[in-house]
Amino acid sequence: MDKLIHIGFGNIVNTAKIIAIVSPDSAPVKRMVQKAKENGTVIDATQGRKTKSVLVMENSQIVLSALLPETIAGRAQTEFEEPADKQD
Repeated sequence: MDKLIHIGFGNIVNTAKIIAIVSPDSAPVKRMVQKAKENGTVIDATQGRKTKSVLVMENSQIVLSALLPETIAGRAQTEFEEPADKQD
């Protein structure tokens, strides 16, 4: 089963579909987001807050989040780690 992570304000994404988590500050990322908005393939999960990270998904969709890329990446990494006390 694929893992889901919380990206802020009750929004959740599938970790198996994430290609990249990037900062929205560079010009190429801004152009990518603008093009996705024009194509209707952007999902805005910021709830009106400032966009702090852009998730590039496998199906060419862009997800905007108000959480920092480091926060989302940390959550995605902990989802893949096995608990130390887990018994088989």
